[in-house]
Amino acid sequence: MSGDDILTKFPDASGSADKLVDLARVSEQSERYDDMCKFMKALVGQKTDLSVEERNLLSVAYKNVVGSRRASWRTLNVDDQTNAEIINKYKKVVETELDTICQEVLALLKEKLIPAVKGKGDESEVFYEKMAADYYRYLSEFQDGGDSPSEAGKQATQHYENAYNVAKESLAETHPTRLGLALNFSVCYYEILKQPDKACSLAKEAFDAAIQKLDSLTDESYKDSTLIMQLLRDNLTLWTSENENGDAQVEEVED
Repeated sequence: MSGDDILTKFPDASGSADKLVDLARVSEQSERYDDMCKFMKALVGQKTDLSVEERNLLSVAYKNVVGSRRASWRTLNVDDQTNAEIINKYKKVVETELDTICQEVLALLKEKLIPAVKGKGDESEVFYEKMAADYYRYLSEFQDGGDSPSEAGKQATQHYENAYNVAKESLAETHPTRLGLALNFSVCYYEILKQPDKACSLAKEAFDAAIQKLDSLTDESYKDSTLIMQLLRDNLTLWTSENENGDAQVEEVED
């Protein structure tokens, strides 16, 4: 990622968590997400008990940086014989960048953030386990595991399972974090593990459980929860449709 020296531009931020958060906010406003990752990485180096806002800033930073590379990779992952050599070389460049970004955020999660909340059984544990699973899933999108899931795919599955076990015990069926987890876990089953029946079963289970508790939603979470429920239903419609469209794009979330 660019902006490796951005922290040297703000030497007074090196020992101030508040200053790093302020810089992350400004870099988000200016859409300088590479810089935002540097500020949030430095923040995690200082503290692991992130607030809800701080963990969301961390998620937004890496989501945007990795998201643009994933979009590039999907564009390049085509069967174009006229420019096959150039496309393949360029795709390798993008894959290297994706690997670097994913490994960076996974190191923060596995070495610092997840150990700090392990066993708490609360939303923060679900959030970080889901985030780790998402980034392993991104790695598995371009890592060839042959006839079986790649190692990244197996790691993604394990972290999704860890998160889902905690979520079922600690979060309401309508909680946006639990719904977002179910959505992305079902995408993993469908796209990475090639188990469409399990994908549909998980998505339907999450949707049906939430719809039964819709009256319990607060105004604060209503918009987020119902949006994810709609995405779950959209994917179910896509997956169960008899119209086999190989170009269809499934929905996912990264909170």
